Amino acid sequence: MSYLDQLFGLHGKTALVTGATRGIGARLALALSKAGADLILVQRNESNTSTREQVRSSGGPEGKGGKADIVVCDLADKDQVGGLIEKVTKGMGRELDIVVNCGGIQRRHPVEVFPDDDWNEVLQVNLHTVFTITRDAGRHMLETRGGVAGQAPVQSANGQKKDNGKIINLSSLVAFQGGLNVVAYAAAKHGVQGIVKSFSNGWSSKGVNVNAIAPGYISTDMNEALIADPVRSRQILERIPAGRWGTPDDFEGAIVYLASKASDYVSGECLVVDGGWMGR
Repeated sequence: MSYLDQLFGLHGKTALVTGATRGIGARLALALSKAGADLILVQRNESNTSTREQVRSSGGPEGKGGKADIVVCDLADKDQVGGLIEKVTKGMGRELDIVVNCGGIQRRHPVEVFPDDDWNEVLQVNLHTVFTITRDAGRHMLETRGGVAGQAPVQSANGQKKDNGKIINLSSLVAFQGGLNVVAYAAAKHGVQGIVKSFSNGWSSKGVNVNAIAPGYISTDMNEALIADPVRSRQILERIPAGRWGTPDDFEGAIVYLASKASDYVSGECLVVDGGWMGR
């Protein structure tokens, strides 16, 4: 095995990813597959199988096809979310090494008229669900890695200590700023930052790393309204030092790094991928 494979390879790992039907999430899933991971794609339904088929056809370390399965779970339904990890680990018999919370929704209104229903829906999908999946997946990772008090460290078949579990939650630039007309989204992403730090404090010494990725302004469906506004789009572009909006491809390196052995001593952090926006 080459040095890069030892450091960044995900061979033999299983990664659960939410929000992978399109945009950034789809690219994160494909990147993890190309690094060697088998995928469990969490979707509201099975009507969109494009990511699964792309992984199966062109994923895997050599681009000849990787493994991917779909698990149905509506991230807006707290009861379904509450049973997700048990469904995967006990019902399907899968052991999770990597979890990526990328599922999210956006609602835009002037703050003085922001509806309660939209507030509650955004907080459920973008914050409460992230908490529940992080908690339940992390508990599973602790149990499989001997991080629970009173248990001996779990060893793999070759007698070596198991690799760290990795949880990566998608944050946003508005975790550092307030945004415009997106108060629920901003509140949720500020909360995600707190989740990452708090869980990291509890688990860093027990073999589970919890980190975040904060995308900048990325050309995806979620930002269609901004891209379609010629004034706001121009204002945003003028402030990005890289001179362009980001694309989902820009996240491949970040996700592989945070999911791999290369980041074993990185926990409670947020990797900002924004073309230099925060440094402006």
